[in-house]
Amino acid sequence: MERLLVLARHGQSEWNLKNLFTGWRDPGLTELGVAEARAAGRRLKAKGIRFDVAFTSALSRAQRTAALILEELGQSDLPTIADAALNERDYGDLAGLNKDDARARWGKEQVHLWRRSYDVPPPGGESLKDTVARVLPYTMREIMPRVLRGERVLVAAHGNSLRALVMVLDGLTTETIPGLELATGVPLVYHLNADTTVASKDVLDRDA
Repeated sequence: MERLLVLARHGQSEWNLKNLFTGWRDPGLTELGVAEARAAGRRLKAKGIRFDVAFTSALSRAQRTAALILEELGQSDLPTIADAALNERDYGDLAGLNKDDARARWGKEQVHLWRRSYDVPPPGGESLKDTVARVLPYTMREIMPRVLRGERVLVAAHGNSLRALVMVLDGLTTETIPGLELATGVPLVYHLNADTTVASKDVLDRDA
């Protein structure tokens, strides 16, 4: 039985380009972001990968990324489930601020702590630990059972919500996960064993 789970961070957003904290705000994709999502779809197509269902967040940049990937695969009519449980980490009071301006206001070390620590949230926002606590129960309840019964699943979401999944799949610790960066528009292809451990992982970081 094939147990396929593909994770894809959305393509570059308008606020990624402007170096702004985004979180739950909802900017669209840039032209580059659209190209990255389409390239992800072409890479998956070149590997012969097709899906039975897709999951995405409640935010438009992830939803459009999923749609563009599926368009490249000729699967635009695929059932796609959107849920806020897969949203990006909520950056609270930092949302909408330029990262350099935030460093000038609060100090480089404080902003680095908010961005890269596991369990220190920014004011009014979520830590990575909080994001993990939101993403994992939804994944175990809604996504993983489908994978384990042989459905081929795409999850198009965000850097931090996907890091929560990669942390578990790759067996990363609370000390090592803050250093992990997921590139925009690069699919991570997992084949799982029956006990949800990883049988194989492929990073599709070259265009087809």
